[in-house]
Order: sequence, then C-alpha cells, then structure tokens
Amino acid sequence: MRACPRENFEFLEPGQMADGDLGLRLMFCLPGDPSRGIVPSYEFQMQLVGSGTRIGGASLRVGDTEHIRYVGHIGYSVVKAYRGHHYAARATRLLIPLARAHGMRELWITTDPDNLASQRTCEILGAEFVETVSVPPTDSLYGRGDRQKLRYRLVIEPWNLEDL
Repeated sequence: MRACPRENFEFLEPGQMADGDLGLRLMFCLPGDPSRGIVPSYEFQMQLVGSGTRIGGASLRVGDTEHIRYVGHIGYSVVKAYRGHHYAARATRLLIPLARAHGMRELWITTDPDNLASQRTCEILGAEFVETVSVPPTDSLYGRGDRQKLRYRLVIEPWNLEDL
C-alpha cells in the first residue's frame, strides 16, 4: 500500500456510482491532517436511486498511516430501517474503482468486536480476517471508547486485463 501525503494528494471525480436501487452521492472531501495521521477521505451519502432517500453513509480513506490500522480505509453505516439489504457491502464495491484509481491494491476494513453485521459485511465482500488489534490511548478512537478493532483485508488489485 502506498502512502498519500496531503501535499501530493489530488481528489478525483468519482463519477456516477450506483448499483440497482443503491446510489452513492459525494457529499464532501476531507483533506486529512498529516500531523494526526488522518488521511484524505471521500464522504458519500447512500441513497435510494430515484427518490434520493438517505439510507446511510460511506467513506473511502486514501493513504496509509498508523491511524488507518484502527479506523480502516472504508467506513459505512446504514440507517436502521434499511439494514438487511447488503447496502454496506454494495457501497464498498462501488468504492473499489475509485480506490484503484488512487493506486490502492488492498483495502483495510475495521470493525468493533461486537459488530456482527459489519463482520458479516466483510465476509460478503470476501475480505480476510487478519487480526484483532488494541487501540492505543494515543489514537482518537480510544477517546471515544474504542479499545479493540478487528482488521479485515480486501484485495482489490485487478485479477486480469479486463479489470484494468
């Protein structure tokens, strides 16, 4: 995985992102904060295609820092009323071309040990469970009460020329 320092980072236009009834709408881009290990990120709203109803959110964080070890490259949340439709897994799949465009070959997804739905999302995606890590007191996640994270690795490099 390559690091993307803030001064060399350029946000890309993600284009249309939809899968059946799920669409991702880019809400904003965050430049990151290298002094805190925060990498640039794209922040999307998950919406129902056609109605624009908000059903959740998804993030793609581009870069590699110690903080990514605990927060992951991908973040997602689904509004309770819309859970059970694999929207988090589908949103992650929609983010893969953008991650590839930034030269990423793998995505790390982290989850809390008690978040069975997120663990199931990682399984649906074909991500491999790698390890459980303790969140250090120096990380911002520790301040919000997170003590451990499960880490999953999703390989996204193209498998053949048609995927390029």
